[in-house]
Amino acid sequence: MSDRIKVLPQYLLPKQRLTTFAGRVAGAKGGTMTTRLIRWFVGKYGVNMEEAENSDIASYTSFNDFFTRPLKAGARPLADAAFVCPVDGAISQFGAIDDHHILQAKGHRFTTTELVGGDAELAKQFRHGSFANLYLSPKDYHRLHMPCDGRLTRMIYVPGALFSVNPTTARGVPNLFARNERVVCVFESEQYGPFVMVLVGATIVGSMATVWHGVVNPKRPQKISEWRYDDQNIVLKKGEEMGRFLLGSTIVMLFKQDTISFNQDWAPERSVRLGELMGDFCGA
Repeated sequence: MSDRIKVLPQYLLPKQRLTTFAGRVAGAKGGTMTTRLIRWFVGKYGVNMEEAENSDIASYTSFNDFFTRPLKAGARPLADAAFVCPVDGAISQFGAIDDHHILQAKGHRFTTTELVGGDAELAKQFRHGSFANLYLSPKDYHRLHMPCDGRLTRMIYVPGALFSVNPTTARGVPNLFARNERVVCVFESEQYGPFVMVLVGATIVGSMATVWHGVVNPKRPQKISEWRYDDQNIVLKKGEEMGRFLLGSTIVMLFKQDTISFNQDWAPERSVRLGELMGDFCGA
């Protein structure tokens, strides 16, 4: 069965209502029911609670508290590299931006302009640059961290669909990452120039949050919203937390031309861990 046929049911599902319901369940403080749900989830997906700062399943008051659990100190040491992997997950695709096109999966590409919500001037900075799409599965740690030092300049909320972002859907739904709801975070690095981290929403992803704003999409407005931070000095260091998903999804990163030389061990579908070598600086 082709991937296009496999994802056809997703076009028919009431994804917005399912996501709203899942968000309510995940945020509820249900006592023993919450503990049972978490215990089932841990067993179903093989979550490694030994890495968690708090490994006691019964102590989490809501599923969201469990899902966004912090790791033990030192669980993810940072590689001595210009760029480190910002998440635990798996590589969907990565490499060079072809003019302004990004590879989603075999037979599917989307543009940087589409990804960032139609801002052609922002997208222009990454023409012939580099990208990385990293998928976070249900079992993964779901806090997002910085690949390098950066000063926040803008954040853009882009409404959209809520398709799943698993590998099968990435192969079967055209323009998936530029079609789904997303939060575009724009940074400026003194050493490496501008870069973008895009948090992509998905089915039953209750919401996306950043450390400087909190939950970005609580009511899911059907219009693009933008926040500017030029007058603020919001600087995040390499490896520092920048946001989190309330249920799993994908992050897409953009770097300008002649900035990053990716880890030679990286390959599509390879598992990655927060803090590992993502790439070295290849500029002057």
